[in-house]
Amino acid sequence: MLRAQDIPRDPHAPAVARRMVDDFDGLLPEATVDQARLLISEVVSNAVKHGDGPIVRVMIDGEQGGELRCEVTDEGHGFVPKARDKPSTVAGGWGLHLVETLSRRWGVREGSTHVWFELAATPDA
Repeated sequence: MLRAQDIPRDPHAPAVARRMVDDFDGLLPEATVDQARLLISEVVSNAVKHGDGPIVRVMIDGEQGGELRCEVTDEGHGFVPKARDKPSTVAGGWGLHLVETLSRRWGVREGSTHVWFELAATPDA
C-alpha cells in the first residue's frame, strides 16, 4: 500500500503526516506503526521549521508483513545531517537522532531536503 500527499508547510503538517500513518494500522505490527508516527512527525517538523516552499511531500510505502518506508521532501536547498551536539538537558534537536536510533536504515538524498527511513515490520529486527 502506498500513500502520498502534498501537505501545506505549516504547523499542522506533522499531525496530517501522523494521520497518513494511521492507514497502516492492522497492516503492520502496532509497534512499527507507532514508531512510524513518531519518526514521520519528527522529520515533517524539521521540514516545516527548516525547509522552504509551500508544501511538504510525504510518501509512505508498506505492505502486509513487510517493511515500512517513509520519505519526506520539501523545496529546501539541501543539508548534511550532523550528530546532535547539544547536552541531553537542552530541548529540541532530537529528530534525526531518533530516526537514526529507531529506523532500520535512513538517509538524505545528496543536495536535497529529501529524508527517508525504513522500519522493519518487527521493530526489533
